[in-house]
Amino acid sequence: MNFLLLNGSLRAGSVNGAALQTLQYVAPSALQTALYGGMADLPHFNPEDDHDPLPQAVTGLRAAIAAADALLICTPEYAGALPGAFKNLLEWMVGSTVLNGKPVAWINVSTSPTQARDAHDSLRIVLGYVNARIVEEACLHLPIPRDLVDADGLIHDAEVRDSLREVLKKLSRIQ
Repeated sequence: MNFLLLNGSLRAGSVNGAALQTLQYVAPSALQTALYGGMADLPHFNPEDDHDPLPQAVTGLRAAIAAADALLICTPEYAGALPGAFKNLLEWMVGSTVLNGKPVAWINVSTSPTQARDAHDSLRIVLGYVNARIVEEACLHLPIPRDLVDADGLIHDAEVRDSLREVLKKLSRIQ
């Protein structure tokens, strides 16, 4: 299986990015994972611009999603919502069918008292608009404090790694 990993944060050294990089590190060799890195290159979404020829960053994103068997998202919450850059990425999907029926799950690493619920509730709504198939059993709230991220950018905590492996296992069972 081929999984596309989407980090909702542009912040260097984000815990969300560390979770996805660790997930790549612990993934079984039978699973292919690719971490999408072009979010900062996407132009601001304007529905009037959602036609051919599309900007290269948008065609690259849509091609990466189309090539994936499933998506795994890890996004923070900013000001009670999805981060603007990540919402922009999702808005570029509304005018296409590339996410129609595509299995999607997410990892929520928030340690805040609200557990970033508003961002993930919003994510669920947006994914509904693009007809993505949310794989509930693979969605996970796994609070990861920043001090668990080592200098190499990975999380070496055995329990966290086991939980990340379990997410991959559940997502790879999709039919």
